[in-house]
Amino acid sequence: MRLVFMGTPEFAVASLDALIKAGHDVAAVVTMPDKPAGRGQKIQKSAVKLYAEEHGLKVLQPERLKDEAFIEELRALNAEIQVVVAFRMLPEIVWNMPPKGTYNVHGSLLPRYRGAAPINWAIMNGDDITGVTTFKLTHEIDTGDIALQRIIDITSKDNAGTIHDKLMEEGAMAIVETLDLVAKDQLDLKPQTINGLYDYHLLAPKIFKEDMKIDWTKSPYKINNKVRGLSPYPAAWSDIELPGKKEGETFKIFKGSELFLMDYHLYPGEVYISKKSGILAIGTGDSEVAYLIEELQPAGKKRMDAKTYLNGLHLDTDEYISSGRNLDEEEE
Repeated sequence: MRLVFMGTPEFAVASLDALIKAGHDVAAVVTMPDKPAGRGQKIQKSAVKLYAEEHGLKVLQPERLKDEAFIEELRALNAEIQVVVAFRMLPEIVWNMPPKGTYNVHGSLLPRYRGAAPINWAIMNGDDITGVTTFKLTHEIDTGDIALQRIIDITSKDNAGTIHDKLMEEGAMAIVETLDLVAKDQLDLKPQTINGLYDYHLLAPKIFKEDMKIDWTKSPYKINNKVRGLSPYPAAWSDIELPGKKEGETFKIFKGSELFLMDYHLYPGEVYISKKSGILAIGTGDSEVAYLIEELQPAGKKRMDAKTYLNGLHLDTDEYISSGRNLDEEEE
């Protein structure tokens, strides 16, 4: 079919590539305008635009989706259908334009996790499955009738980055299958329904800085889910009290695990260090189980493993607890 594709980040590129390889005629790609990014504030093109330029596709970058010139240009493309993957909320004049409708790829099993950050919230909430949904756009965001769903497991070793990559590929396969069914007039759309507690009001809103801060009074299980759900981006963070620092130093934390400390019980947020063993552990809401930090990034520095960071610390003793407790006396 002749289609218009709308998307911006890398997640959308896989779907665009799959549609082209499946033989669909991409009349144009709509993506966000170029914008300055990084320390040098250099103008940066979206991942979708870079792909489109490499493959000789027409690119539209409207500042406003209701702009009359853009609407006329979009209408002149005579697309049968539109596909949206990780883009913006569309006005009705856009999503209702093509005769076969507009279909979206969403990184969750709708109606669970409607919103901007479905991958992050699924992991942070401790879900053991997730998936992608293709659905036909309607007035309210992420509420349209479901075309297809593909399910994957979330393992204990997964984080937001690995699930992103898995769903990116699943989404590409799902949208190709969806359009094939539309073309054959064989698509059976189903309304979204709330099925008990599993789906009840779980949304995936945009993540802000305070959402990323670790609460050390939580269980190590919940802390680890937060770290995994925000790794590698935007990353969980915490202020951690360390020797030689008047105030807590801010760290991003990318990876960790539960640690049973046989000899010490830590208070929530209390720091235990063993340079010899390469251990940097933080007390949690479970006094018998600390959280072992494995990969971190101090403010203004590069990401590194905990052992590398500890090697740069100047400690008077091999073992340290941030409250100043005398470890030798405890052992006696």
